[in-house]
Amino acid sequence: MRASRRLAPLVVALMGALPLAQAAALPSLERALDQRLDGDRSGACIAAAVIDGERVERAYRCVDPAAQSRIEGRVAFEIGSVTKTMTAALLATLIERGELSLDDPLASLLPAGTRVPEFEGQPILLRHVVTHTSGLPALPSRMRIADPANPYAALDEDALLTSLADVRLAQAPGTQVAYSNFASMVLSWALAKRAGTDFESLLARELFQPLGMRDAYVAQAPEGVTAVQGRLPGGQPTSAWTFPVDMAGVGGVRATLDDMVRYTQAQLGQVDAPVAAALVRTQQPVREGIAMNWMLATPEGHTVHVHEGGTGGFSSLVAFDRGQGRAVVLLSDTAVHTMGGLGRLGLHLLGLEASPGVPRRPATPPGELLDALAGDYQLEGAGMLTLSRRGDELVVQALGQPELAFGYDDAGEFHLRGVDAVLRPQRAADGGYGFVWVQGGGELRARRAGPEAPAQPLPPAEVLRGYAGSYPLMPGFELDVREREGGLYAQATGQGEFALAATASADVFAAPAFGIEIRFQRDADGAVAGLELHQGGNVMRAERR
Repeated sequence: MRASRRLAPLVVALMGALPLAQAAALPSLERALDQRLDGDRSGACIAAAVIDGERVERAYRCVDPAAQSRIEGRVAFEIGSVTKTMTAALLATLIERGELSLDDPLASLLPAGTRVPEFEGQPILLRHVVTHTSGLPALPSRMRIADPANPYAALDEDALLTSLADVRLAQAPGTQVAYSNFASMVLSWALAKRAGTDFESLLARELFQPLGMRDAYVAQAPEGVTAVQGRLPGGQPTSAWTFPVDMAGVGGVRATLDDMVRYTQAQLGQVDAPVAAALVRTQQPVREGIAMNWMLATPEGHTVHVHEGGTGGFSSLVAFDRGQGRAVVLLSDTAVHTMGGLGRLGLHLLGLEASPGVPRRPATPPGELLDALAGDYQLEGAGMLTLSRRGDELVVQALGQPELAFGYDDAGEFHLRGVDAVLRPQRAADGGYGFVWVQGGGELRARRAGPEAPAQPLPPAEVLRGYAGSYPLMPGFELDVREREGGLYAQATGQGEFALAATASADVFAAPAFGIEIRFQRDADGAVAGLELHQGGNVMRAERR
């Protein structure tokens, strides 16, 4: 579905824990997995471990028992954003050595001359990066996504660092929690450069080898280790996520269940290694509810550290209660973040949640819901979608694209087959329906399209010709703007031409069907010198050539 290419992919992380009950005896691991997976539409397999003091229990379960072999043996899962806790450990080793402080500016780790945003003289500090309060956006503005199924593969360090100069902070760093993979990639890259080696080698030296995580890696799999095939909900295989090695601290580690057991035992203080003190440092609260890339919950006087991760074909979770000596590791070979993730199951296995969650089973949608949802919608920051009823199914059509049919489950959500995207109906106060579109960890609200506002007249052709030109948005990707027969048109490299409509603001044009707004900028002499392209909450800037 071409429209999905316009949705900014985000790597998932658990930003808050579910309500917790008082710690109790640990439930049966196998029973909990069976209860959660029985008949689930995801088709997922989960490799799990529960640590209770010196005891470690492991189990492997699949929706289809015949598929269990795909997650057994020396097989490595993508752990997604759980990797960020490892990046925090690398930073903490430098803090333990007295070489850095959380109050050091992020800019101090970057090459001289790198333009890092500030807010009224207040810089982004390292503490802001590891608590997701830097104010940096989710992704770099100059990140080129050549393959939406593997979104980070084409990113390079020039795009990463120059994207910093594109950011205008709306408030002081440290003010608000807003999850930023961009900030984590910058930190990962900076730590590798400071160490004078690549990020994978740095992880191996400081973390994997000391902790006995013999099969964990980023790009170079140890001999005898096989990468698990990741899958979309429903069982369709999907591309692995690959990262530029020095930016892999955002979510690029692959590890076996045994590796993650060793890592979690170290978090509990059960592994004697030089990195132990750094791990303890990462667990200390930095701001309310957040340590160094660990999210915190405090039920009944306990402190639970948790991080959930997800890539295109995997979901993962690590959670531990150091005071009780308890921990859980969950590794799924299927992306289930659009289905609620693994948080409830993990907390149940810690004895802190009564239910492990219920499976999502296929169901038939109510006819009245199908009728109520039918109509045209504007997806915020993206394009137009049309929902229609076809018998007992809901179908969706993006502008200029074929119809796609949704499945439906007993949780009341619609899902696309073969694409990890969910349509979550929402009932309005007036009784009508709208929806939230969930894809790749991001959520976009849909607004039912109403009568179109009267079109603004375009400026005269001679004025429109003043906007014409080529605007390089990033290396190898330009936006060409041209005037033709009194209209203004734009075309990005490798994509089709689209018309631009005038708005009520001077020098601002829009393509509403694609969620695009273009703001042209003028120099001191009044000539058009550049533009900003706004789409999906992202801003790309370019100077006119």
